[in-house]
Order: sequence, then structure tokens, then C-alpha cells
Amino acid sequence: MRDAKHDRPSRARGSLEKVVFPLEPDAWHGHATETMWAELVSPGQYRLRNVPFYARGVSVEDVVHAQFAGDALVFSSVAARGGHSTYRLFVDGGIESPEFRLWWKRLETLGCSFEQADRLLAVDVPPSADIYEVYRIFEQGEQAKVWDFQEGHCGHPVKK
Repeated sequence: MRDAKHDRPSRARGSLEKVVFPLEPDAWHGHATETMWAELVSPGQYRLRNVPFYARGVSVEDVVHAQFAGDALVFSSVAARGGHSTYRLFVDGGIESPEFRLWWKRLETLGCSFEQADRLLAVDVPPSADIYEVYRIFEQGEQAKVWDFQEGHCGHPVKK
């Protein structure tokens, strides 16, 4: 008699899954992985629905390849780009400070949004935003000591 082998039940298109992203082992944040929500678009392909805090090289709306390793759905590569860019802001005075609010209003006007974990903001820059103006504001805010910033992924076309 043969053992029955059962695959994980198929998921409905559009359902949300958690995708695990392995991170650099010696990175500043000390995390081994980051988990993001992603929408199933086709077998093995998922559209990211979160702005990454730590994972580099991906942005919200990117479609990624992921496979099950045990019970975890693990990222393997990028299938298609969504055109978004991801930056990290390390905010010294917190998002309630008048200085931050003043600077953030400029980014918000350009269509930027963020997810927050304490003083760390994962910033989404949508495809419609002028990436050069956004980057200029990041630099100016850093010079004004409102935040430090870091690029996670630039998905905008840039002139070299």
C-alpha cells in the first residue's frame, strides 16, 4: 500500500498569504527574516501588499516568486516590478513632532505613504511621484536632522 501524499490546498486567486523574506545575516536590524502580506496572482506568484521595512530590492506591488518550505511561503525572486520605490526613515523626534509633520507634508503631497514600527518608517513612493523631488526632500530632511534615510529599492526609472 502506498502512502498518500497531499499537497497544500490550493489558494483562491486574490487571497492573502504571508511571504517570508530571508534577510542579510549581519544587517543592522538584527532580524533573520521579514514577513509581508502578498496576494496570490497565479501559482507561485504573489503581489506584495506591504511596504518592506528590512527586505532590500523589493517594493509594494512587486510580484514575487515564492514556494512553500514546510509551512512557510518563502521568497525566491522577483517576477515583475510594480514601479514603486521603498525608503526607510529613522525619525529622531517621532512622527508627532512639528518638524516631522512639516517635512512629511511635502512627501505626502507627492503621494508618499508609510508604515511605522517605532521610530522606523517604511516609505512607499508611488510610480506617479517625482523620484528626484522625493529624494531631494529625503536629503534635505536628513540635513535638517529630522530623519536619517536609507534606500531599500528604487523602482522608478532614473537617468544615469
